[in-house]
Amino acid sequence: MKTTLVIMAAGIGSRFGGGIKQLAPVGLNGEIIMDYSIHDAIEAGFNKIVFIIRKDIEDAFKEAIGDRIEEICKNLNVEIAYAYQELNALPEGVELPADRTKPWGTGQAVLACKDVLHEPFAVINADDYYGKEAFVKLHGFLEKYTPEKANEFCMAGFILKNTLSENGAVTRGVCKVNEEGYLTGVDETSNIVKTSEGAGVDNEGTLTPIDAESYVSMNMWGLTPEFMQTLEDGFKEFFANMGDKNILKAEYLLPIYIDELLQAGKVSVKVLDSNDKWFGVTYKEDKEYVVKSFAKLIEDGVYKEKLFEDLK
Repeated sequence: MKTTLVIMAAGIGSRFGGGIKQLAPVGLNGEIIMDYSIHDAIEAGFNKIVFIIRKDIEDAFKEAIGDRIEEICKNLNVEIAYAYQELNALPEGVELPADRTKPWGTGQAVLACKDVLHEPFAVINADDYYGKEAFVKLHGFLEKYTPEKANEFCMAGFILKNTLSENGAVTRGVCKVNEEGYLTGVDETSNIVKTSEGAGVDNEGTLTPIDAESYVSMNMWGLTPEFMQTLEDGFKEFFANMGDKNILKAEYLLPIYIDELLQAGKVSVKVLDSNDKWFGVTYKEDKEYVVKSFAKLIEDGVYKEKLFEDLK
């Protein structure tokens, strides 16, 4: 069965402070974080990659990764496709607000893949390193897809303490999980910082402890082809229910929409636990740590120095 990895790489990366953070080199040979995700996905069995980008970064993207990965994937019989997140890609009858400058969030990003996505798929962020375990587990789940399981999703559940930055606060989807291992809710929590006790929420200098062993969502989902139509219907509802929300800043976010479907009893989401340590370049200062982390993974034999040479 064809299984696809969808990589959301259209983000502006404002907190990284200059440059396109998704394209920052972190490996010994100039590899970027995406290289490692693609390697791990192919190793796990994924055989199609879809990049979601913006038209204005297309040249830089292809120069940094796209052309090189296309050549590697061709030799591995892995299909490559592109989708473009556009500010004005809106439901029929919805006009683009004059002062809106940024796209509409991760839900709209995945929706951009509608014409190239017809199989079960995983979604990840371009600037997050997830580790090998999660890709293996997601692929194993997606392989069992049948049309009767159209509303059965999964997500990689990371341990909060393994996902914190040394350089500032982060936002995480803190998960509630039942005894059977299914997601029952996601609480998008801002300003989570590392503390001596583990983790806390920084509310203007007042720290409220939070369980550092909690599962969090890092936007790594396993979804079905039928979800694309559901996602499109949700985008229409997003505008129909705009109400008093600020239309210049409102975002159609994948985890929030999936949580809405969950609360309405329309889908199930199996949480696949991963004990790997997440890392990513949220802040400019994170890059040095990420570079050292990949060097250590190579030293420990997790990856070859020439990243893709172990894939046949």
